[in-house]
Amino acid sequence: MNKKQKNLLIRIITAGVMILILNLLPLKDYPVLRFLLFLIPYLTAGYDILRKAFKGIINRQVFDECFLMAVATIGAMAISEYTEGVAVMWFYQIGELFQSYAVGKSRKNISELMDIRPDYANIERDGVIEKVDPDDVETGSVIVVNPGEKIPIDGIIEEGNSALDTAALTGESLPRDVGPGDEAVSGSINISGLLKIRTTKEFEESTASKILDLVENAGSRKSRSEQFISKFARVYTPFVCYSALFVAVVPPLVRLLFLKTDPMWSDFIYRALTFLVISCPCAIVVSIPLSFFGGIGGAGNKGILIKGSNFMETLSKVKTVVFDKTGTITRGNFEVSGVHHSVIEDKYLIEYAALAECHSSHPISLSLKRALDKEPDVRRVSDVKEISGQGVIARVDDKEVAVGNIKLMHALSIKCEECHSIGTIVHIAIDNEYMGHIVISDEMKPHAKEAISELKRLGVNRTVMLTGDLQRVAEKIAEEAGIDEVYSSLLPNDKVSHVEKLIREGRGTLAYVGDGINDAPVLSRADIGIAMGGLGSDAAIEAADVVLMDDDPLKISRAIKIAKKCIRIVYENIYFALFVKAMCLILGAFGIANMWLAIFADVGVMVLCVLNAIRCLFSPK
Repeated sequence: MNKKQKNLLIRIITAGVMILILNLLPLKDYPVLRFLLFLIPYLTAGYDILRKAFKGIINRQVFDECFLMAVATIGAMAISEYTEGVAVMWFYQIGELFQSYAVGKSRKNISELMDIRPDYANIERDGVIEKVDPDDVETGSVIVVNPGEKIPIDGIIEEGNSALDTAALTGESLPRDVGPGDEAVSGSINISGLLKIRTTKEFEESTASKILDLVENAGSRKSRSEQFISKFARVYTPFVCYSALFVAVVPPLVRLLFLKTDPMWSDFIYRALTFLVISCPCAIVVSIPLSFFGGIGGAGNKGILIKGSNFMETLSKVKTVVFDKTGTITRGNFEVSGVHHSVIEDKYLIEYAALAECHSSHPISLSLKRALDKEPDVRRVSDVKEISGQGVIARVDDKEVAVGNIKLMHALSIKCEECHSIGTIVHIAIDNEYMGHIVISDEMKPHAKEAISELKRLGVNRTVMLTGDLQRVAEKIAEEAGIDEVYSSLLPNDKVSHVEKLIREGRGTLAYVGDGINDAPVLSRADIGIAMGGLGSDAAIEAADVVLMDDDPLKISRAIKIAKKCIRIVYENIYFALFVKAMCLILGAFGIANMWLAIFADVGVMVLCVLNAIRCLFSPK
């Protein structure tokens, strides 16, 4: 509890004790003294509300909850309903305390996320470690991160081995082992060994800074529900004020002028004041943004960054999910999975292929180098000639080595063996003689099948996979994962066209899940874009509406669950508050409801709605 909350609590307790004592004292025969004594707890509890109401009038922003409370309580005091007037203000402040505590609790998750931004970076100069502002560190500098410190800037580890705690970024508690050559993402905590990291970005462009910027701006993107509530409050509050004025003036005048009976001014003014207290819209105005704020904060704590409450609302309505394949359904790490029809030993076939491809950074080339299990000796390679769309021809140990697909073999008039395995087939020929082929495949992620099944359980009625891979490879992956439809051999522009076609078919809100780099155009075109494995990816953070800070496909269903729960709570609060207020307003207008029922309709409903909104902080499993 912060200082402001503690002060409010002290005022509430003090005013409450005074109300209790004053109601026990025999003051009925001393009206002036009674008024002055009740004025003390009234001002103790509500002086700040009166000040805000006065400022609102001065600034021509009259119609808000402070104005309603001020008019209702001052009116009650004016017609000698001292206990009820003070009680309205007292209970209202209790509701404000509940609201402040709930907002503070929801902010806790956000503030924990904010802790990922380090205050300094260590730079070694002349053998001495200096602490500098991370903003002053240039790209390409080497920073030193000691055990227990946060990594301030994205970079590549040059020296040292350690384990990194990425819980603040991904929501996962399992540390990640790293060593030279591995990527180090800002916001991670270095657990064990000393690391020297060469920075690859500036501080403001690093992952931690971009995440914080994303979270800080999430509140500016309001959902339709929040926009509706804002417009509703602007119309609703003046309406109830004029309605209360009507209740206070018109019935007494009708009784006096037309019915020639007692106008009962005091009775109708009391009804109008009760009407004002009941009508205060703070339950809705407070609980709806709080629900979204809690939902975004709870999701962020689980490594799911939702860029605004508008995306939360869209996410809850998803009926079609379209996936990229590589890096989303599959690991994106191509590995040698087999060597077939080899004329020479498998290890030598792999070595020749890796040497011929040693100058390429293509994923297939990298997988061949990994399979070699040692750094290829580039001195053995010369006359490298890359043939676009086919492969590579190079001289290795004075032998002409051709490495590529079946098109390359046909172009060289080399008869090759067909392969029925699923994956990328790399054929190898040495001095125009076929030597065999290597199968390179991409593994499906462990939770991919479970993730698709969970999405269908949540009401997603259509799953689609778009990929640039070959049809038979794509169909096998889709079948294993349980995906309904698959479209293969697509370029990025083709993916956009397919997504637009799916949207036009009108089968519900469409979400696209991709890796956030080559899928940026289609992420932007979908109803909602979800970046899978967005950790450290600028394109993911920029193009997507939802960023999953690790590459676990199960987080897609968790994000939808969080959104559905949040929206459900929002509508529960709207319907409950409007129903109770409508019933109490009718009773108040006819004089059946008194000020105590009005207090429940206002403060009681607000407290219940706020408590319900707090549930958004706790993510569903």
